[in-house]
Amino acid sequence: MPEHTLESVSPLDNIETLPAHAPAADNHEEKVAHLNEGSDEFVNEKGSYADSKSLESNVIDSEVTWVNGEPVIANGRDVSKYLVDIRDDGDPALTFRSLVLGTVFAGLGATLVQIYMFKPVQMTVSTVFLLLLIYTVGVAWATFLPRSSTVQGGRFAKLGPVFDFINPGPFGLKEHAIASLVASTASGGSTAVMNFAVQRLYYDTKVEATTAVLATFSTALFGYSLVGLLRPLTVYPSEMVYWANLPTVAIFQALHFDSTGNVKRLKLFWTSLGGMFIYEIIPAYIFPLLNGVNIVCLGTQRSPAGAVDVITNLFGGSNGNEGLGFGALSFDWQYIGSSFMSYPLIQQANSWIGYAFCYICIMAIYYSNTWNSLSFPMLSTSIFAANGSVYSQSAVFGSSFELNTTALDQIGLPALTGSNAWTNLTANLSIGGLIAHCLLFWRPYVVESFKQARQGTQPDPHWKAMQKYDEVPWYWYAGLLVLAFFAGLIVVIKGNTTLPWWSYIVALLLGSFIAPFSNLLFARMGNGIATNQLMKMVAAACNPGRPVANLYFSMWSHDAIATSINLAGDLKMGQYLKIPPRAMFVTQIWGVLVGAVVNYVVMISVVDAQREILLDPQGTNVWSGQVVQSLNSAAVTWSLAAQLYGINGPYFLIPMGLFIGMGPTFIQYLIWKKWPVIGGLKVDSIMLPLIYMYSAWMSAGVNSMIFSSVIVGLVSQLWLRKYHPGWYRKYNYILGGALDGGAQIMIFILSFAVFGAAGKSNPFPAWAGNPAVGNVDYCNGNGALD
Repeated sequence: MPEHTLESVSPLDNIETLPAHAPAADNHEEKVAHLNEGSDEFVNEKGSYADSKSLESNVIDSEVTWVNGEPVIANGRDVSKYLVDIRDDGDPALTFRSLVLGTVFAGLGATLVQIYMFKPVQMTVSTVFLLLLIYTVGVAWATFLPRSSTVQGGRFAKLGPVFDFINPGPFGLKEHAIASLVASTASGGSTAVMNFAVQRLYYDTKVEATTAVLATFSTALFGYSLVGLLRPLTVYPSEMVYWANLPTVAIFQALHFDSTGNVKRLKLFWTSLGGMFIYEIIPAYIFPLLNGVNIVCLGTQRSPAGAVDVITNLFGGSNGNEGLGFGALSFDWQYIGSSFMSYPLIQQANSWIGYAFCYICIMAIYYSNTWNSLSFPMLSTSIFAANGSVYSQSAVFGSSFELNTTALDQIGLPALTGSNAWTNLTANLSIGGLIAHCLLFWRPYVVESFKQARQGTQPDPHWKAMQKYDEVPWYWYAGLLVLAFFAGLIVVIKGNTTLPWWSYIVALLLGSFIAPFSNLLFARMGNGIATNQLMKMVAAACNPGRPVANLYFSMWSHDAIATSINLAGDLKMGQYLKIPPRAMFVTQIWGVLVGAVVNYVVMISVVDAQREILLDPQGTNVWSGQVVQSLNSAAVTWSLAAQLYGINGPYFLIPMGLFIGMGPTFIQYLIWKKWPVIGGLKVDSIMLPLIYMYSAWMSAGVNSMIFSSVIVGLVSQLWLRKYHPGWYRKYNYILGGALDGGAQIMIFILSFAVFGAAGKSNPFPAWAGNPAVGNVDYCNGNGALD
């Protein structure tokens, strides 16, 4: 076998020179030995890398940067080749045990995600949290429940097949993944349920459970059907990574692939999870000041009242809708999360630009009195009357949920806070920019992906490894689409939706059009953009004067897109873990059904127990109604589109944002065609849709975690990934998942034990780190430090 030194590799400018202290890799064998050291989860049982090419071809891969003999993970291709193991042990997937465990923990996951929908910061429920509990129970199940060998030769020998059905042997990766995906699928179906929370809070309408479950089921399955039909574009290719799922994939493989060789990884995982579980009670309950430590706030206790207001608006951020949190450091992991350890650096860099604009724009809008901002709170998603009081929408729309023009003339038009109007504008800018970016920059990729799917030439190694399993035929998804359509049609006709049947069809067509664009952005960048504003605009044209109809229109358009993104990520995880496609099909449908029921039940519990706080425009640092307030505000204001968003309305610029957002992307495209790289910066790496979205990121909720999130992203995606790629590849995602799991287990316990998710709350006694009055970060000058 010939030797290959680094110097012999060409082109040299694609390879980063090894530092002087790096271990020598003078020949092929030594380089391979260094790569394999402590990295068994990335090398299969035959000793080859994930793309099934020879070791030699991988070692001298000229498209990858190497540091200290380790590849730097930069894109989806690198993830498929060097980060995720291609190994497939062929173990069973869909078993009695996996479905039972999945169903039980689906209830837990759906409960948690619904609780977070009523928090000041919305966090996804980490699959790591669920898979960890499932793993513990699954191993215990396999160890302690009897099998046929247990009763062999005894009087219960005839029951051997039954025991084997209940306990099919060791708890393998695929059983574990199936159970976890049932639970995570159930945890992703909560967005539609929030529409019923709006009706319960603002319209005093108690939607029947059967109607709510059927509507949620319809929305989720419609989104899943879209994903199934779009798999060649949004799941199969290497660049479709769904970055936030990588910690989960890494932990699955670490737990099940040669665990004796993963001692260090497992030790880090359990130690980190346990430590975070114990620690999280401190910032979340005992010492909430740690969620937003800001020197400016702590040092301005005796400032004049006018100065305190400005300081609070800019630097405050620990309480809901308090301020922008500029310069605050958060030490509460439940609000930071591991996503910043997963998002690619290009995504995070674009978000940082957006953050900078956000601080400037929201302060400028408020203090320049744009949109009459000074009459209302700087941050809020509620709607207000002209005098600054909460808008009396019940008097305008009445029990019929339709506009009463006489009452509208008496009460007047509702108004948005300046920050809320800015959020709506940037949402439309983002949608326009997204469509333009996909059509201009990613069009060749889309065409190539469908061509590869048609010809069966998809180069992704994980897709190739899945070809031994029977694929789900396209007509299964088409049949599911028809079923979801008729389930929704029943709700429209029989339920109290005020939505015409033809408008329902328009909503589905609109969602189907936008879904591919949103999935492309989310899969490649790790984050998407809100498309709700576009849905509200179209709903306004279809259903003027009907806010409840607008809610349901959005549910079958925007929520179907949100569900499609979650389920597409699960399908990609199934491809990484080699779960048979037909087992995934059953798994996700069952998860949708379980989630629809549990999400509705939990929503009713929280809304009834915390009704007054959820209706309060400010909320608290524990509970917030900002999500339902935002949904309701959009539904009400867009039902008055002619008056508010028409050419003579105060918010005419907002719908125009959809078209304005396309212009800069087109200009960027022309510049890119002429000068692809300017000053070392790739022009197409500037993602204007993401910048637009993040330029309104702090418009509501708790904002004290922004600086801490940036620090986590820099440490993980810049320092570790670039300068310590070996550690990054082996431990980064496992550490992030462990921290999420520990924090979320504690938050689940605290929510029901002391935060009042089921009724009575038990706040921690007041002290300097948990002031009894004012904001917990002292940005309102409450004098508690005197």
